[in-house]
Amino acid sequence: MKVTIAYIEEPPFGWKEPDRGAIGADIDLADAVLRTIGVSRIEHHLTTFSELLPGVEAGRWDMNVPLFVTPERADKVAFSLPVWAIGDGFLVRTGNPKRLNSYAALAERDDARLGIIAGQVQHETAMASGVSKEQIVIFEQQADAIEAVQSGEIDAYASTAVGNRILANRVGGSVLEAVEHEQGQSGMQHLPLGAFSFNRRSSDLLNAVNKQLRLYLGSPNHRARMASFGLTHKEIDPALNPLNRSGHVDV
Repeated sequence: MKVTIAYIEEPPFGWKEPDRGAIGADIDLADAVLRTIGVSRIEHHLTTFSELLPGVEAGRWDMNVPLFVTPERADKVAFSLPVWAIGDGFLVRTGNPKRLNSYAALAERDDARLGIIAGQVQHETAMASGVSKEQIVIFEQQADAIEAVQSGEIDAYASTAVGNRILANRVGGSVLEAVEHEQGQSGMQHLPLGAFSFNRRSSDLLNAVNKQLRLYLGSPNHRARMASFGLTHKEIDPALNPLNRSGHVDV
């Protein structure tokens, strides 16, 4: 049995290394689950974020790495049980010269520019928090957004707090720093949940993955492997809430 899973370049969730191929927290979780359910061949397909949902919906691959669950996305694909819950944050130049610590703070500055990857939920969250479309710069690739922060083209890049934390550590604190948003700053009472996504006709694969996720998520092995990528109980435990595992995902 072969399964092709699509991913994007977004450490710590997934990225490609020349000598190791695709690695990352989401890749590791998918591989662990798929091997356990009997998948003998796993292929990793690198794509852009904007192609994830159309690709799996059209059957160009079998599943996607986890992404935030929204009602609009759930109309197009079938989501697995949630596997993590992560809040937003900014990646800014070291020193955070414009003191940007939330979408609302950025919205108050007409001279502030925010970078967002096309199709990601941060776009809607920023707009709902008062950030104008004139303040938003859209990128297709994360690497381009990071370069834009470094060059001063934009003042902040919006992504997951944990992802920005890893990026800042990789680049070095003398260049970039991560700013985590406080929960509730963007009007959310709960951290957004992420889950694998599948073609709606792939019910057998989805059910098999969900069955194994129920057994594996939160186990010592799972926690240890996720910790090696920087994901801790803060990102794992909210996804284990029985209400969030019932199939009625609160986002």
